[in-house]
Amino acid sequence: MRIIGAGTRDNFEYRLLTTFWTVPNLITVVRFLLVPLFVWQALDMHYGWATLTLVVLGSSDWIDGYAARRLDQISTVGKWLDPVADRLALVVIATTFVATGIAPAWLVFSIVIPDIALIINTWVLFRGNPNLPVSNLGKIRTALLLVGTPLLLMGNTDWGKGTILGDIATWSLALACVLHVIAAVHYFILGHRKAKALKSGTEWSG
Repeated sequence: MRIIGAGTRDNFEYRLLTTFWTVPNLITVVRFLLVPLFVWQALDMHYGWATLTLVVLGSSDWIDGYAARRLDQISTVGKWLDPVADRLALVVIATTFVATGIAPAWLVFSIVIPDIALIINTWVLFRGNPNLPVSNLGKIRTALLLVGTPLLLMGNTDWGKGTILGDIATWSLALACVLHVIAAVHYFILGHRKAKALKSGTEWSG
């Protein structure tokens, strides 16, 4: 079974919709709404419910991509809304973890600093969305973060303390953060290559 790119139809020509009202975009909106719910649960130390919220939140990231490809509902809005939802969720979740003492500060720094650098780079080069293709490395990074964070929360529950869950979560998040930095460097280089191609009038193939 294909995990990355699940739902892709072989030898099928996809449409690019301009409407907001698609199933994948509605799922992405739900992901936005789950972020403040998670913050409230984590601050109130409802770690069990917060873990469940993170599982749903992480699953929705895979489901909306699957739905977009399977239902032929890839849209211009979804192309920028989905990565924005991912970035917002990761930054807020990491910040909440550090603020509550669940995770060390390096979790925030390794996520926020590369993202800030990319945002500045994107604005300088394109004054907006660069429309760069999402790499498999970035998808693996996101998957590890959205798996590691619930495990870290579970390791802080009454029944999870003293188990191996915390160690698994820490190593998953550490690997995810390394991949996050590598992916950021990759997007940085791609951005400059695309900007150079557009400036010279040559076709950009990615």
